[in-house]
Amino acid sequence: MGRKTKRLLLLIISCSTAGVVLGGSASWAESNQCFQASNVTSECLTEDPVINTLQGMSTGLIAGAGAAFGAAWQLRHEE
Repeated sequence: MGRKTKRLLLLIISCSTAGVVLGGSASWAESNQCFQASNVTSECLTEDPVINTLQGMSTGLIAGAGAAFGAAWQLRHEE
């Protein structure tokens, strides 16, 4: 593997990891906030917080990987 390929892979992994952490924690906080609201809705009671968190993590993964590819694409065209 070349040096540029390793850097691109490291960029994608780090951005994806950050996206997973941020997306998962944001979804988890939203679920907790829903349960602590003064008016708890039926939607809040029927949603599983773990599934909600996993959905947030997967969205964060895709967003992080997309951001890494976009940054790499922009840097490549500036050189």
